[in-house]
Amino acid sequence: MRVEAGTPDKLGASWDGLGTNFALFSAHATKVELCLFEPSGRGETRRIALPENTHDVWHGYLPDVRPGQLYGYRVHGPYEPDAGHRFNPNKLLVDPYARALRGELRWHDSMFGYRLGSTRADLSFDRRDSGPSMPKCIVVDEASTWGGHVRPTVSWEQTIIYEAHVKGMTAMHPDVPEHLRGTFAGLADPSVVDNLVKLGVTAIELMPVHYFPDDRVLLSKGLRNYWGYNTLNFFAPAARYLSPGGSHHEFKYMVRRLHEAGIEVILDVVYNHTAEGNELGPTLSFRGIDNASYYRLADQKRYYSDTTGTGNTLDVGHPRVLQMVMDSLRYWVEVCRVDGFRFDLAPSMAREEGGFDRSSAWLDAMMQDPVLNKVKLIAEPWDLGMDGYQVGNFPPGWAEWNGRYRDEIRSYWKGESGNLPALARDLLGSADMFDYGGRRPWASVNFITAHDGFTLRDLVSYNAKHNEANGEGNRDGHDDNRSFNYGHEGDTSDPAILAIRDKMRRNFMATLLLSQGTPMILMGDEIGRTQYGNNNTYCQDTEMNWLAWDEHDPRDDAQLAFVRGLTALRRDFGLFSQQRYLHGMPLDPPARDGALEVMWLRPDGQAMEEADWHVSDPKTVAMVLAAADGRRAVMFFNGYHETMHFALPAPLAEILWREIVDTQTGAVHLFGDGPLRVGPYVVPDRSILAIAGTLA
Repeated sequence: MRVEAGTPDKLGASWDGLGTNFALFSAHATKVELCLFEPSGRGETRRIALPENTHDVWHGYLPDVRPGQLYGYRVHGPYEPDAGHRFNPNKLLVDPYARALRGELRWHDSMFGYRLGSTRADLSFDRRDSGPSMPKCIVVDEASTWGGHVRPTVSWEQTIIYEAHVKGMTAMHPDVPEHLRGTFAGLADPSVVDNLVKLGVTAIELMPVHYFPDDRVLLSKGLRNYWGYNTLNFFAPAARYLSPGGSHHEFKYMVRRLHEAGIEVILDVVYNHTAEGNELGPTLSFRGIDNASYYRLADQKRYYSDTTGTGNTLDVGHPRVLQMVMDSLRYWVEVCRVDGFRFDLAPSMAREEGGFDRSSAWLDAMMQDPVLNKVKLIAEPWDLGMDGYQVGNFPPGWAEWNGRYRDEIRSYWKGESGNLPALARDLLGSADMFDYGGRRPWASVNFITAHDGFTLRDLVSYNAKHNEANGEGNRDGHDDNRSFNYGHEGDTSDPAILAIRDKMRRNFMATLLLSQGTPMILMGDEIGRTQYGNNNTYCQDTEMNWLAWDEHDPRDDAQLAFVRGLTALRRDFGLFSQQRYLHGMPLDPPARDGALEVMWLRPDGQAMEEADWHVSDPKTVAMVLAAADGRRAVMFFNGYHETMHFALPAPLAEILWREIVDTQTGAVHLFGDGPLRVGPYVVPDRSILAIAGTLA
């Protein structure tokens, strides 16, 4: 087979229409071998030493290699764990830049660079060939036809995110062809897309779709890595989400179909660590290519710095590792046309020698990149390292998951003491954390539930987690859930308990969708999906995690209608999704009634004073929003276990008010469509009443 020098300019396997260029970064290798495989992936047919090394990039051009060719690498170099080097050419390695992988990883002891069971542990050396058990990289032709494709380009102020799982969304969908369930193609099915459109969400945030293996320990228990937070390759889509015989182009097809419906695609990405684990983990890719470059090592270089809880942390501060992350992100935006990213454990990527740094190499690179600084960027702003909780500390241009919002809103509706001031600041987008450097309310991604924790139905059905199915003795998962079962643990047929649970679900959804900021809805919360009290379903690839489209009851149909109504109200009535933070300033131009942009009232209609927020543990307040065009909205919150009566001061009392939301009855109306409401405004126990009108 002919081999030419090729070029180091583009890492990975690049087909140019005539042949394929291979390029792999390794600063400490002494030799890099390209391994070619037969179409089945079982037999290795060629082993070719890449002929050139330019600036630590090993490269070669093979004129006879075409798209579809399976390949991997074997990298030679020192096996010196105490010096941070773990080269072992007996191990077949995944190309970090591979655009597609064939097959799933089949666990075998040969995948470890050391001899399992040796008294010298990872200081020993294993000479067995791991090739037969490894997935194989595929040379691909990246060309694809997008036709007249146009991105939705939804503004942040109009964004409503739906966090979902590719398989969970479609595995039980009766209208999706059976062979497409659980795949990208299934998610692109018109029946699924139509449901998202009717729900009123503008973006779907997909849990990890980068290629990831199932953990060996999980497989030994009969479980699987369902969530996918264990990446092995940052360019290739997970093969498990492709239809039988399908290709990586199915991901692009899914994006196009969602875009045609006006729905953006945001990827939950895991660049903070990889699937190779700690020093006792397998050698699958990065560890065998250049361990000392790809990972953050401890002072004793045999071990890894771990701020992720997974055994390793990717060294995004290394120029070539940072390049890989940026190349991967641009690939998903430019080639696959996604609209944004949610970064798992983002502080781990922004750590420098002194800890989290808002001016880290990665954050600075993101902000100056002309492609990436134009898409939606969302940080999960915490990790497991020292000072790992960084909510509100990311630079302007970023949105952040607001974990404080989740906790405080849960506490308020649970009836815990002292949460009224927290409710008020959360309703206005948490300006105390995010209002700096020109940041806008959308920087706060508000959520009540997410994949990690209870679903909304379980939040109001369980006092404690029930994770026994995970095989960890119920020790895994969060204990601070701030949940309440209202009299019975789990499912019940008691009509009184069901009624209060349904109302609390409506309270949470109304609070979420009528708060300033960016709301995020968890998949299935609109129809009462349950995980049976399991708040850590990372390993449950079962009906526990799949959306049961046709099994919800009439109560859940009512919940679906309520959520659809709220998203429509938020979309059409801009007072709940404003472009700037509200600080109680006079309107500009000044309003005839002297209204402020936001006002807070006691039940008697008088303005809240500082003492009112704290005296006798108050749980009631009225929030008044005003616009310069005369529109007004009032939200009455009653957290007490008794009915409360609210009054409005003049001239608010003179407005012709119409109901827009009533969580007691489940009614929701667009602006101007609801029934007339006159004072005093009766708000039943633990509920919200919202009214709207226009100043004459």
